[in-house]
Amino acid sequence: MNDAPPHPDLFDREVDARGLSCPLPILRAKKALADLQSGQILKIVATDPGSVRDFQAFARQTGNTLLAQDSVGKEFLHYLRRR
Repeated sequence: MNDAPPHPDLFDREVDARGLSCPLPILRAKKALADLQSGQILKIVATDPGSVRDFQAFARQTGNTLLAQDSVGKEFLHYLRRR
């Protein structure tokens, strides 16, 4: 996994997707990104290990930038910059 952003507290919105499995974390992120301005950062917290690959594919398909992914215990953190 990539390193977390230099300042992990620097994001505009957070989505709590703990306990949700595919495709719900992606759907929640997609909805949250729609409410953000271009360039803003979304942090997603998930517990589904499959979310790591899912968010990599999501970023490629949507043109949003996957800034970083990290894991803390059993949680997976994803940082996306809205296109």
